[in-house]
Amino acid sequence: MRSFFYALGLSVALFVAAPAHAQFANRSLGLSLGYMNFNNTASLNNTVFLGLDASLYIESGFEVVSLTKIAFPYDPISEQRVVGLAPSLGIRYLIFEENIRPYIGADLSYLHVFKPQGDSNFFGVGPNAGIEFFVSDSISLGARAQFNAYLSLTERVQTSLILSAGTSVYF
Repeated sequence: MRSFFYALGLSVALFVAAPAHAQFANRSLGLSLGYMNFNNTASLNNTVFLGLDASLYIESGFEVVSLTKIAFPYDPISEQRVVGLAPSLGIRYLIFEENIRPYIGADLSYLHVFKPQGDSNFFGVGPNAGIEFFVSDSISLGARAQFNAYLSLTERVQTSLILSAGTSVYF
C-alpha cells in the first residue's frame, strides 16, 4: 500500500509541476545586409554589404561581438567592381536585457580591399549603437549604426558610416 501512495504522489507531482524554463541563450549567429559609406576610402564608392555576425554574452549586460562584412564597391581608378572584406571584433553593452535590447559598443576593424592595381589595408576603430527586437525566444531582428575611423600607413585617416539590418538566432 505504501508503494501505491508513493507512485500516486510522484504521478501528481509530475502532472502538477510547472514546465521547465530554458537557460538564457548566451550565443548568437546572424546575417545582416547593410550600407557602407566609404567616403572615398582607398578611392572607393559607397556600397551595400552582406555580413555574418556573432555574439557571446559575458555577464552584467556585456557581449563580445564580431561582424564580418563582404562588399563589392566600385573603384573609379580601375573602373570596375572590387572586393572588400571587413572583419571586426568588439564589445557592446546591452542597456536592457528584455525582448527589446538597445545597445552601445565599440569595435576594432580591419578593411582589406582586393584591387587590380594592388591591395589596400586599413585598421579601424569606432563606436556603434543598435537595437534588437526578439520575435520569438531565440530569433531577433535588429538595426545597427557604426562609425569607423580607418588608419593606413600609405593614406590619410579615412572615415566610414555603416548602417545595417539583420536577423540573429540565439542558442
